[in-house]
Amino acid sequence: MEILFWAVIFIVSIAVLIKASDFFTDSAEKIGIAFGIPAFIVGVTIVALGTSLPELVSSIIATVGGNTEIVAGNVIGSNIANILLVLALAAIFGKKLKIYFELIHVDLPLLIGSTFLLALTIIDGKFTWQEGVICLALLVVYITYTVYSQEKKPDEQIKKELSDVKKKRKIELKTWIILAVSCFFIYLGAKYTIDSVVKISEILNVAKELIAVSAIALGTSLPELMVSISAARKGKAEMAVGNVLGSNIFNALMVMGIPSLISTLIIPTSILMFSLPVLIIVTLLYFFITQDKEITRWEGWMLLIFYVFFIGKLFSLV
Repeated sequence: MEILFWAVIFIVSIAVLIKASDFFTDSAEKIGIAFGIPAFIVGVTIVALGTSLPELVSSIIATVGGNTEIVAGNVIGSNIANILLVLALAAIFGKKLKIYFELIHVDLPLLIGSTFLLALTIIDGKFTWQEGVICLALLVVYITYTVYSQEKKPDEQIKKELSDVKKKRKIELKTWIILAVSCFFIYLGAKYTIDSVVKISEILNVAKELIAVSAIALGTSLPELMVSISAARKGKAEMAVGNVLGSNIFNALMVMGIPSLISTLIIPTSILMFSLPVLIIVTLLYFFITQDKEITRWEGWMLLIFYVFFIGKLFSLV
């Protein structure tokens, strides 16, 4: 009966965390544009941060509570889920994912680089604040380059936004209230998500990092899942693929980096021996299947089967 109670708490907490993050992102986006920030810059900063907010806040709460092993499991599990599950379902249920922009120039190399940097920094079983600072510095470089490249070669929509950027719009009081209330519920959702995971792991005698790699990672990847499937169904392949790519970069650099400033993160052996190698393999797989600038439905099914196998192997079911 106790396990059922905490399972319900976990599901409700994840739902609150995701919905509050959605409200936070929407209100922050409106405030950013009202202050004269072009929408494309808001997109690569606030919106990108918004989809990674559940992972970030739950990781910070876990670190403050002394459950640092949850952080790496959350990040690695989320990045695996983003590629093997989110991208798979977008390819299966959406229109053909045809990509027109050049991912190979910066985004894909940085995805590979951030994954290998993550692997190198945690291979010794811990992630220190110095390594966190390096990751955050690389994230600043990525955001700066993205903004600079968009400004250098703006399309017609961006040109219009830049010409109107000084026309600040009035911010409604309701927007500020939504921002504040959503922050409070993000905290509550993250706190009870971590509390329930700790309790469930104790009742089932299962390592916390295993639940982090599977249940927390899947739950906190739901925003990416909804955005990518919706974009794919509307034929917006770049948004579906770019959402996964950007989220994985933010997770590896920011969601690992910020909690490490609070406390050194302990990386369990099970993460190093299984989940980390899987992340490296699926990241390289992502790199190769996007080279022809198209992700087919068959490739989507292949990724989905890999994810089912990963979860089965994680809990020794296969």
